[in-house]
Amino acid sequence: MASTEEVDKKYQTITSRLQEVLGGDLIKSILAEGRTPKCYWGTYCPDRPPYVASDPRILTGDAYRCRRPAHIGYFVPLTKIADFLRAGVEVKILLADVHAFLDNLKAPLDLVAHRTKYYEFVLRAVFTSLGIPTSKLIFVKGSDYQLNRDYTLDNYRLCTLVTEHDAKKAGAEVVKQVESPLISGLLYPGLQALDEQYLGVDFQFGGVDQRKIFTFAELYLPRLGYAKRAHLMNPMVPGLMGGKMSSSDPDSKIDFLDSPEVVKRKIRKAFCEEGNITENGLLAFLKAVLIPISQLRLESLRGDTGEDAEEGKESIGSQKPFATDDAPDDTVFTITREKGGGPSHYKTYQELEDDFAAKKIHPGDLKASVRDAITTLLEPIRAAFLANDDWQKTEQLAYPDPNAKPETKKKKKEKVYHPPPPGKGKSAQLPPQTTTVDGEVATGTPQPPSETQAPIEQPV
Repeated sequence: MASTEEVDKKYQTITSRLQEVLGGDLIKSILAEGRTPKCYWGTYCPDRPPYVASDPRILTGDAYRCRRPAHIGYFVPLTKIADFLRAGVEVKILLADVHAFLDNLKAPLDLVAHRTKYYEFVLRAVFTSLGIPTSKLIFVKGSDYQLNRDYTLDNYRLCTLVTEHDAKKAGAEVVKQVESPLISGLLYPGLQALDEQYLGVDFQFGGVDQRKIFTFAELYLPRLGYAKRAHLMNPMVPGLMGGKMSSSDPDSKIDFLDSPEVVKRKIRKAFCEEGNITENGLLAFLKAVLIPISQLRLESLRGDTGEDAEEGKESIGSQKPFATDDAPDDTVFTITREKGGGPSHYKTYQELEDDFAAKKIHPGDLKASVRDAITTLLEPIRAAFLANDDWQKTEQLAYPDPNAKPETKKKKKEKVYHPPPPGKGKSAQLPPQTTTVDGEVATGTPQPPSETQAPIEQPV
């Protein structure tokens, strides 16, 4: 049995910075019993964004790579997983390949395997760049268990209980919505609910856009005779232009493998009105990603990593907070000024937001500081990609260039025998020869002897 103080501390670590928690008492009871809470976070490998083929800005090299769907909005849940490990939670990462195929138009079967492998490369590199030990994470592919007999039978059992209305409502925020939906999209919420049982977890973690699927699971798993799980939800990060950060909008997001030049271009175009704190994607990213990462790094430098003694040992890249060397202790972010004036150091996000609202921070200085922080954050991930031939080859297989011309193999010309015309080639007549047959003189072209005909003797 754990003490109340210990339970409260771990529960606070698990639920900090979340937008909503469903079933928090279940997690507290597990901690109180001294057991290890188990959770899973799932991600699928989506298709290439539809803007790629027609967008004239996307050419080659780094610009071409903005077609990748893995963007920095993923830093929100991946950073939170560090908190779970610090609280002693067992974390499983589900690479939902079957879900990706079922979700309308997301990934055809022939590419799912390559995209699943590509996403695992990305996630492992991001975790390592954050100092999170991948050795403590359990990576699972959905197809490893979702195709077995028991899972399939439970899926059929669930289909006898769930109405079309409930299935469609549950997936409304996640599954691609079309006028005439396919049955595959209606199966999606049920499979995600069954994952909780077959992965053997106590809670599922995801974005707040998953809420309807989470409540669907809480309703229907007990009807199959399985336990109700808890659900933890992180906030969604707005895009750079103020709307949702989306793989289908190239200007709303920054990809993990974007070069510094691409990052600079996208940040320059981001909406950032002076004094506006309500529709500001840069401030939202600061709050949801950069400040939490700085806090994690400060705590790691102090050795305050809870039960995760391995944190930071496998890290790549800089593990410093996003503050200048001359910043006071506990500074989580520094705003540098490009046109005169000294830097401003902040120990909390709220202090920075208040200064921006009071117009003490110019939008250009905010953009420059966020740009430099993101560039530093992405540098080790990009370096890992460039140093890994297997990852690069996997990317080309997973997201082939839609504008590339298919390779055409030159067909070898088959040799066709054409018999020569009479009197030509090997059948050409030889000079007439004189032969004697039974004492008579005969001229003509000699014929090859048949099997029954003895060869004609030539005169000596």
